Amino acid sequence: MLKSNKEKLVIQSAQGKIHSPISRTPYKVNREGLGEVLPSVGGICYNVKVGDNCMNLVGDHVEPGVSIKNDNEMENNALMLLAGIGNEAKVMTGEAKGAKGYVTGMHGGIEHVITHFNSEDMENMAISDSIIIKCHGLGFQFEDYEEIKFMNIDPNLMERIPLEEKDGSLYMPVVTEVPAHLMGSGIGSATAVSGDYDIMTGDMESFDEYGLVKLRFGDFVLLKDCDNTYGRQYLKGSVSIGVVVHSDCILSGHGPGIAVVASCKTDKLRGKIDKNANIVNYMR
Repeated sequence: MLKSNKEKLVIQSAQGKIHSPISRTPYKVNREGLGEVLPSVGGICYNVKVGDNCMNLVGDHVEPGVSIKNDNEMENNALMLLAGIGNEAKVMTGEAKGAKGYVTGMHGGIEHVITHFNSEDMENMAISDSIIIKCHGLGFQFEDYEEIKFMNIDPNLMERIPLEEKDGSLYMPVVTEVPAHLMGSGIGSATAVSGDYDIMTGDMESFDEYGLVKLRFGDFVLLKDCDNTYGRQYLKGSVSIGVVVHSDCILSGHGPGIAVVASCKTDKLRGKIDKNANIVNYMR
């Protein structure tokens, strides 16, 4: 097993409430300049779950499962920063009190933490129910791979992923590789430790070339020439790997959101294609 600093990491609570969907205007302007009225972020999505296809929904920026947010901006910033994919989530109020699930992503802009629960528990949830996250993973590092920066992922989940060491590089399973020129909304952000950024899906040829039509919530994808170690930028030869956290979008410059979990300025980090590289296959 790869040696890590897991035992030194702080496990800390952060909490949010199920956030109602919001709407400033009924219309979203699509890539052709036409207005569409669609479901979007927030709330409880009863029939949209991690592991489902994220590209075939009648919706925009849809978040699978249950979306939470803290009313206090600074406390919500901490929730977004501390929460990691795979962290335990527990309902603290309401009829579903005591139900447990896990974090599946963090969505920047709207600043939501996205969580998965069983369907039976979701039926008993309501807007404003409080959910606590057992935040674990910030600062995670493999001892022999200091060049690779890890973020946004629970170390227990990281240990379940079938990693491979070969020729001095660390290989992670991914469903596909995406070139840097397809990365859009969110690029240039000061940090990748909070939120996500989007694969642009306005170019239909890329759907087939990179297998985007098959993308699912929770899929691991490799971003080529994308440096997310300290902010998000193009850097030739760099590699980032992230998880799909929200659905495709109709807006120009947008698409399925990727929360980065590992990034390296060199090819010390690599991907190996595996159609089963989805968090639902690694969570217990």
